[in-house]
Amino acid sequence: MDHVVALLESLDHSALAVSIAESKWAFPIIETIHVIALTLMIGTVLILDLRLLGLASAKQRYTALKRDVLPWTWWAFGGAVVSGCLMFITQATEYYGNEAFRIKLFLLMLAGINMLVFELMIARGAANRNQDSSVPWPGKVAALLSIALWIAIVFFGRRVGFTMLLGRG
Repeated sequence: MDHVVALLESLDHSALAVSIAESKWAFPIIETIHVIALTLMIGTVLILDLRLLGLASAKQRYTALKRDVLPWTWWAFGGAVVSGCLMFITQATEYYGNEAFRIKLFLLMLAGINMLVFELMIARGAANRNQDSSVPWPGKVAALLSIALWIAIVFFGRRVGFTMLLGRG
C-alpha cells in the first residue's frame, strides 16, 4: 500500500500536474474536453443500445450502424481517458481516496466487460441476421445493462466532482 501512496503522491507533484493545477484555464479546458468526449461516447453507445432494443434505427442493419458509429465511440473514449487521466493526476491521492471515484472506475470496468461479452458471444451472430429480425434476448439484456451502467457512471462521475468540491470522500 505504501507503494501506491508513493506513486499517487509523485503524480500529485509531477510537473504536468502542478502546471495544470496552477493554471487558471488548463483544468476547466480539460474538464470541458472530458465532458464533451463522454457525451459523444455515451451518445454513440446509446445509439447502438437503442438499436439492439428495437427502439431506434430499426430499419438499419446493426452491423452497418455499428460500422458507422463505433469509430466515433473509440475516438471519444480515447479523449475521455486522456482528459480523465490529466484531471486525475492533479489530485491523484484525493481521487484515489474518494469512494465515488472508485465506484465509477468499478462501473467502467463492468461496462467494458459487458461490451466484451456482448462482442464475443452475441454480436458475431448479428452479421448473419437481416435488418428485420429481432435481436435475441441476450443482446437486449446487454443493451439494457449498458444503458444502466452508463447512467450510473455519469452519476458517480458527477458525485466525484461534488464530493471533491466539498472535501468529502
